[in-house]
Amino acid sequence: MTAAHETMVTRARDIAETVLKPAAWANDRDGRFSTEAVDALGNTGLLALLLPAELGGAALGPRAFADVMTILAEADPSVAMVYLMHTLAAATIAAATRNDVSDRTLREIGAGRHLSTLAFSEAGSRSHFWAPVSRARANGGGVALSAKKSFVTSAGFAHSYVVSALAPAAAGPTESTLYLVPCDAPGLSVSGKWDGLGLRANASAPMLLEDCAIAATHQLTDDGAGFAAMLNVVLPLFNLGSACVSLGLCRAAVAAVTAHLKAARFEHLGQTLGEALPNLRTLLAGMVIDTDGLATRIDDLVDHLERPRETTLLRVLETKAAAGETSIGVTSAAMRAAGGAAFSRNTSIDRLFRDAHAGAVMAPTSDTLRDFIGKAVLGMELF
Repeated sequence: MTAAHETMVTRARDIAETVLKPAAWANDRDGRFSTEAVDALGNTGLLALLLPAELGGAALGPRAFADVMTILAEADPSVAMVYLMHTLAAATIAAATRNDVSDRTLREIGAGRHLSTLAFSEAGSRSHFWAPVSRARANGGGVALSAKKSFVTSAGFAHSYVVSALAPAAAGPTESTLYLVPCDAPGLSVSGKWDGLGLRANASAPMLLEDCAIAATHQLTDDGAGFAAMLNVVLPLFNLGSACVSLGLCRAAVAAVTAHLKAARFEHLGQTLGEALPNLRTLLAGMVIDTDGLATRIDDLVDHLERPRETTLLRVLETKAAAGETSIGVTSAAMRAAGGAAFSRNTSIDRLFRDAHAGAVMAPTSDTLRDFIGKAVLGMELF
């Protein structure tokens, strides 16, 4: 761990303890987006974790990103998802052809004053986020965009959105283009309320673009090159970050069950639940084994991203699929171990259980990833 890496981890832990944990329960209950968390992430430089130093960034890589993501997720997975989608958007903007617009946006991110996010998914193509059904329409100086975007994290709170659409002359579903759309663009609006089962505090609401005029300076990829950016820039970091959210959930569940088994007592026996019930100790042991196994898997993925090789794509696909299932299993075991205390919402465990189920249905879904893995092993094209 470099000094810069250690500094960012320390800052993330401080934010987790002082900002995220105290508000997580109430924010989940109310479905409230934490602007305080975003401000704290910006003030400490964490919003620019992966950006180069000349843009005000920390110039760190996937290992530091994974550590920060896991720390945030253990405290509040909703905030961790906001951070993940912002980091992906910033990485996408940074990978684009540089111009005055992208440089200005990146410098604002580097200064901690700008939150961005992705707007890829659409109702018409559902979890196939890589295949927008909306199409950009050439209008002389740029394009006009009309689209119904779904599950846009930080909707209404981000300062900019990285939006996908089919290129004007696209002949197939993967010939997309990415655009940087400012939050105040005429025709852009939040078109619904986010009231999900889990991750309730990340404002993943639908957004509507109605004939939004986008100047050529706001085009992030060449026409038709959006799909390649999604696959090469977004997917590896997204799957890593999503797996880290799952790991944070697992660690939080282990900590909550451990605390419960040490504190709750059988007064008539003079023993804690952990002392009296070997079946609960066995449940906790299984949770720890699965959590530590997931941590090892994530470390392996980081190593593959740092030193790409023939098996890197498989690791990218496998890790998110395994992480989502692991977090569901661990938090389900936590619900059993804590029993009525968890069911009656006297602990954080029910929130962790609900949040964990988001990973399996978040695109690419666990079922889709398994299909991709099978195709990859057989040497077939994924798309």
